[in-house]
Amino acid sequence: MSAIFQELIRAGLYKRSQGRITRQATFASLAIVIALGMLRLMQTLEASYPQYPQLRFILPGVLFAIGCWVSYRLVNYPSFADFLIAVEAEMNKVSWPTRNELIRSSLVVLIVIFVLAAVLFLFDAFWSFVFRNIIPIL
Repeated sequence: MSAIFQELIRAGLYKRSQGRITRQATFASLAIVIALGMLRLMQTLEASYPQYPQLRFILPGVLFAIGCWVSYRLVNYPSFADFLIAVEAEMNKVSWPTRNELIRSSLVVLIVIFVLAAVLFLFDAFWSFVFRNIIPIL
């Protein structure tokens, strides 16, 4: 556990040039989540403690700064950073489809979904008819 706390007070970057885009995107995502949480906290503090208007800004601001620092250190924590580096390396190996391939594939998926929905509707209508009209006669 002390290794985690030591990592939180470090300021250096782990493998600076590797996995940069993935780390930046991960940090930005975490910062957005923290910012949304702090926005909600501001609204709650405003409704709960209207007599302390400074509290509405100071506490969320401090918590946002701490959260961003922890997020920054998290994306540079060696084991997590190695994972993000590996993710970016694998994403670089992906062969992305062209626009035409993407459109054709999407159309195939949509058509198959509608055909399957129609087949399931027919099965449902058939069995509803059987259970409502034929089974009660027997």
